Amino acid sequence: MAAAALSLPPVGMSEHDGVRYLHLGTPWVQGAMRIARPEHVELEYVQRMLAVLLWLPTEDLDNPDQRAVQLGLGAGALSRFTHQALKWDTTVVEINPQVVAACRAWFRLPEDGPRLRVLTGDAAAWLQRPEVAGSTGLLHVDLYDEEAAAPVLDDEDFYADCRRALCEGGLMAVNLFGRDASFARSAARIARVFGAGQVWQLRPTREGNTVVVAGRGVSVPDRAAVEARAFELERRFVRQGLPARKWLRMVSPWRPAYIGSGAPL
Repeated sequence: MAAAALSLPPVGMSEHDGVRYLHLGTPWVQGAMRIARPEHVELEYVQRMLAVLLWLPTEDLDNPDQRAVQLGLGAGALSRFTHQALKWDTTVVEINPQVVAACRAWFRLPEDGPRLRVLTGDAAAWLQRPEVAGSTGLLHVDLYDEEAAAPVLDDEDFYADCRRALCEGGLMAVNLFGRDASFARSAARIARVFGAGQVWQLRPTREGNTVVVAGRGVSVPDRAAVEARAFELERRFVRQGLPARKWLRMVSPWRPAYIGSGAPL
């Protein structure tokens, strides 16, 4: 799926009630930013993509050697968060150069620098680069086309490449969307690659987005430690509006053909 082989959709922007939205040639929202508060994580499903931080030891938030990767830029909310709020080394892979240009023009995405690299290209091809293996502590995967019906990369080979990119203890968060059967198939592929005991899911949003978290050798601490992590996330990221303690009520371990409302972590 090389960029040259694709007919890429036009990129557009709309605004309503103080929020700026990114579109790819359709009314479907591909990302959003509150104009007066660009640091705030506006969309609920994007907030839930950051629930993956619950699995990360609090001391790792301050580790200058941490690396975050986003496959799919959207309106840049996750990239701004890992680069500006976490101050981690951040790499983004986005196939559509118009999306990159739009994020820099309309969505406060900084120019590349020592801790930020935005690459234009195919995420699947990037994952297969030799230097990517074992290099990533936090991987966000949000790969949809203009129809936003299903992920454009969603097979076991792709998820195996995602796991290979993670360091030991690394974490992946994936945005899945669509019919229940489609979600179940995607989550099962992730579980076959990562191992069922290393996969969790959050309750679906009202719009149907369901975030799946998968780890590479991740240990979940006891309830008190997880609650302490959630409290610390809310304390640190007040301006970003992360409802971390609320996430605790939304998380369930993955289980086959699960379709439900979530249970405490």
